[in-house]
Amino acid sequence: MIIKRMDETDSRTGDFIGEEFALYGEQSGVELNYEEFCFTAEEDGELMGAITGRAYYNEVHIGDLIVGRNCRRGGIGSMLVKAVEDAYRGKGYEKIALTTFGFQAPEFYKKLGYEIEFVREDKNPKLSKYFLIKKIT
Repeated sequence: MIIKRMDETDSRTGDFIGEEFALYGEQSGVELNYEEFCFTAEEDGELMGAITGRAYYNEVHIGDLIVGRNCRRGGIGSMLVKAVEDAYRGKGYEKIALTTFGFQAPEFYKKLGYEIEFVREDKNPKLSKYFLIKKIT
């Protein structure tokens, strides 16, 4: 057996992961309901922000939310989060989950109705990790 690091997931590996992930869920009596997403905010061809993640089982998980440094505080982040919420509400998903560090955006997400489930404290509070959730049913 050889263990090797891949710089990115190729189609063969992606197909293997998807098939095995789905099969394991089926064997456990759970519908996979898997979908990756990416929403962008653009104006005049300029990319201003993006949000990515995955939806699976009964949960949507936001992976990354990035707003360009010159576009922050203009509501773009809120609009991108709302786009995800609207896209997955009423489609069998019950909640949206995400993580963020203390220096990033815990207060931003709380203003959007996300609740803190857990905080993994760090000696540097900026690196404390916040686990947040919002029900969307």
